[in-house]
Amino acid sequence: MSAGYYIYYRIEPDRAAEAQRIVGALQADLLTNTGVQGRLLHRRDDPSTWMEVYEGIADEQDFSSALHAAVARAGFAGILAPGSRRVTEIFTPI
Repeated sequence: MSAGYYIYYRIEPDRAAEAQRIVGALQADLLTNTGVQGRLLHRRDDPSTWMEVYEGIADEQDFSSALHAAVARAGFAGILAPGSRRVTEIFTPI
């Protein structure tokens, strides 16, 4: 059974271009290391709330390790809005 990772957070609105570059690098890193292509979305009514989506994850332990390492390499923390953090929700088919 495969899993889907849904990761949301708030970014600093004035750093959106930088945030998009950082997330792009993070997703390229994950694609290279796991073969999983991520998507990036933002809330329709709040463009500072972003969501990364990764679907079709067969090995959650390997993907989680690769995700953690990619986030650390990307220098992600600097683009988060004050008080925000990455929240990960994992869903599987019923």
